[in-house]
Amino acid sequence: MLSHTLVLEVGIAVLLVAIVGLLANKLRFSVIPFFIIIGMVVGEHAPQIGYIDFTFTESKPFIDFMGRLGVLFLLFYLGLEFSVGRLMRSGKSIVTGGIVYVFLNFISGVLIGWLMDLPFKEMMVLCGVMTSSSTAIVAKVLTDLKRTANPETEIIMGMIMFDDLFIAMHISFLSGLILTGGTSFWSVLGTSLLALGFILTFLILGRKLVPAIDRLLQDKSPELFILIIFSLLFIIAGFSETIHVAEAIGALMAGLVFADSRYIKKIEGVIAPYRDFFGAMFFFSFGLSIDMYTLGGAVGWATLAAAITIICNVASGYFAARFSGRKPKASFDIGFTLSARGEFSIIMANIGKAGGLLPILQSFVVVYVLILSIVSPLLTKESRTLWTALFGKDAPPLKQKKTLEQLEKSAGKSSS
Repeated sequence: MLSHTLVLEVGIAVLLVAIVGLLANKLRFSVIPFFIIIGMVVGEHAPQIGYIDFTFTESKPFIDFMGRLGVLFLLFYLGLEFSVGRLMRSGKSIVTGGIVYVFLNFISGVLIGWLMDLPFKEMMVLCGVMTSSSTAIVAKVLTDLKRTANPETEIIMGMIMFDDLFIAMHISFLSGLILTGGTSFWSVLGTSLLALGFILTFLILGRKLVPAIDRLLQDKSPELFILIIFSLLFIIAGFSETIHVAEAIGALMAGLVFADSRYIKKIEGVIAPYRDFFGAMFFFSFGLSIDMYTLGGAVGWATLAAAITIICNVASGYFAARFSGRKPKASFDIGFTLSARGEFSIIMANIGKAGGLLPILQSFVVVYVLILSIVSPLLTKESRTLWTALFGKDAPPLKQKKTLEQLEKSAGKSSS
């Protein structure tokens, strides 16, 4: 039976999210840590004032479902931004820089997991958490700093696209390892191969269905257009969940296919408001599930992990800049920008929670994401200043001295 205060509680939750969002914009910060923090503040230990229950006890299942929708819209929109064709054309910047980026960050996750003495499942979640950059924060930072047209931005986006594909596979692997209850190597391998087969089959066959989808969307009224898009999104995501592939990956695959539609701009315009609203509720619901009094044991490990992440990302940025023929100072721009952590880290933490893994993972991810979602934009903004402070300004290019023959020629021209 629904509570008579359900609508009121949801309205208060949305109002709180809006208030901290306004504060974040005023401070020119990423909104993600603010959404998480307000969820933590009003969670389990908040007071109840009259009809207003700031613990959101009655409405929490509904808020959690809104957050679940937020994941689908975030991943679907991400797929719309990076079509299959664009992935294939990006070439060298994806493969070279992306491999180095994933390798260094994944190994750092193994290192932290070993130092924390975590079991294998928890360690694999931690590796995914530390490997997944936040596309939402990176895109916002590049836009706010007006760096979208910079040469290194192409490298950054290429590396993010590679990372997103790796994370899609890793989430599928975690689903097989944790959510299906598989205990043997072969059962986990079978589930992971099924996920890989689903992804590859969907990408190959899905592109061939684009003309049929376009005919279905042609000349449709606004309500029919949005109903068709939503029905296909939810059916694809729901079907992927039934075969033990995370529904978020199904939403990402759907976005990648729809990205080749001739109605892509209209689809993006329809989806964007839902992505923003339900995405905000996703981060709020994650914060709502965290008891902030249990975070103390994770602060030290999360701080160490954040420092290692920044170092590894700068190193991967150096190699990416070198492979692409950019100047070494671009490594700071690339590395600091990619250090942001957010939505994917939280998605994998939720997989660990659903699988009944150690609670320390949830606390670690909260502190880790909060640190990097705040520090990364600040470092990115001051990346050129930090490079100059450490290595000095680039020497101006030397003017090539003219030879005696060139001087005689120029003198001859001037006299004539």
